This record gives sequence, C-alpha cells and structure tokens, in this order.
Amino acid sequence: MILRDTPRPFELVFALRGSIVPAVAPRIAVLMIVAAVMVWIDERVAALPAVGGLGFTVFGIALSLFLGFRNNAAYERWWEARKLWGGLLADLRAFAREVDLFVNDEVLRRPLLRHALAFLHLHRVNLRGLGEDARARELAGDLADAPHPPDAALNTLSVAIAAAHRAGAIDGFGLRALAERLGSMAGQQAGCERIATTPLPYVYSLLIYRTTYLFCLLLPLALLGPAGWLAPIFVGIVAYVFLGLAEVTEELSHPFGMTTNGLPLDAICRQAEISLAPHLGEQPPEPLQPRDYFLS
Repeated sequence: MILRDTPRPFELVFALRGSIVPAVAPRIAVLMIVAAVMVWIDERVAALPAVGGLGFTVFGIALSLFLGFRNNAAYERWWEARKLWGGLLADLRAFAREVDLFVNDEVLRRPLLRHALAFLHLHRVNLRGLGEDARARELAGDLADAPHPPDAALNTLSVAIAAAHRAGAIDGFGLRALAERLGSMAGQQAGCERIATTPLPYVYSLLIYRTTYLFCLLLPLALLGPAGWLAPIFVGIVAYVFLGLAEVTEELSHPFGMTTNGLPLDAICRQAEISLAPHLGEQPPEPLQPRDYFLS
C-alpha cells in the first residue's frame, strides 16, 4: 500500500513509485507505434479511411461507464477487505481484554494470547499464498503445517478454552464471551477467504481489455486529418487513461496481494502485536514504517 502526500507538480511528472505507468508503459508504447505507422501509411503510401469523431465519442463514453462500474466493484472488494481486517484487529484487542477478565491463570492466559496472534499471522500467510513465513512459524509452530493453518489455530484456541472451562478456570459467562469472540473472528476470516477465492468475473476483464485495445487501435482513423503526426501522442494519452484505470481496478480486485495497492497486512499484524504486548507482559515492537512510500 502506497502512503504519500498529494504529489507536487514536479512529482506529477516523475513519480513512478505508486504509479501505474511501469505496468502499462509497454502497451502504451505499442499503441503509439501503431498510430505512428498508420499516420506514415496515410501520408506516404495510401490514404486511410477517415472516420468521424462522433462514433468514437459514443464509444468512449460507453467504455468510460463500463470502466467506472468495474472500478466501483473492485474498490468495494478492497474496502470490504480492509473493514474485515479492521474487525479482526478489533476482535484480537477485545479478546485480550476478555482473557484478562475471565482467565486468572497466567499459565493459561499467555498461550491463549499467543495462539490468537498466531491465527492472525497464519491468516495473512494463507490469504497471500505465501510458502514459509518466519514470524508465523515462530508463533504457530507445527500449526503452520496444518492443512488449513488459520483454522487450526482457531480450533486450538477453542479446545484450550473448553478445557479450561471443564477444569473450572473459566466460568460459564466467560466461556460464552470468549466463544462469541472466536465466532466473530471466524466470521471475519471467512469473509476474507470469500474475497480471495472469488475474483471478479473473467468476462469483465476480457471485455474491458478487448474494447480498450479496439478503441485505441481505431482512434488514429479519427485523428489522421485534424492531428496528423500528433495522433500518436493523443492515442498514448487515451491509452494511459483507459489501460491505467483497468490496471488499477485489477490490483484493487485482489486486495491481499503484494502489489502497491494491496492492503498492508504485515503492518496490521504488527499493530496486533503492539496491542497484545502489554497483556503478555512483553515490550511492544516498533510499528512497521513505509519503505520508499510502500507499506506491506
């Protein structure tokens, strides 16, 4: 996730970190070269058919509306994912307070809190599809090798709480409160997994990119007469707008990735560690800071 202030005029031209330019620049260059070839053919070889601008105006409006719809759908996924992770952070903080209230045994309290942190890190690793993660392994141990590690961590918490209740270490009211908290955490987890495993329909991407390329490849026919050799520049600007927006929505639709527009899951996990450190009697770690404006 990119964290930086509103760019100054100089940065508008040269800022690349957090920009979509590196991802779309090769495709824009190809479209501009095609436009330049069409201008050269029109002037040196044979006149190409001139097309009125009205059709492209209608085409462009329709494409803009569809891109806007897809952008809204992608941002809704991104924002829902952020709310779910915010809910998980709130649940872990509340879980720590409830453990302090209902669990008097220090020997039992610490493993419960550490397993809660392990769950959050394993959930992060699972959503991002990471292989081995040192921090998750440190907290979770063998749970990291389970078929579904975050679910195994929640199961471990549930079993430990049930055993403590049977042993008389937790009363019935505390058992109910902690069970409801685990249910809330499981619900947030399931919501994140639903987003991660259900991408936007492929037909959206197919239609967007097909129509964008078709529009940009035909656009020089409307610019040959009025723009001449400036046609490739105008094509490049239009391609940057449409392809750039399409690429941004593609990143937003995958909120748990490591792209520049992905959610800062590492930073959220670190915030959870900071919040739970006083309950564990440990020194809180430092918050993660952006590196080159990027917070992972």
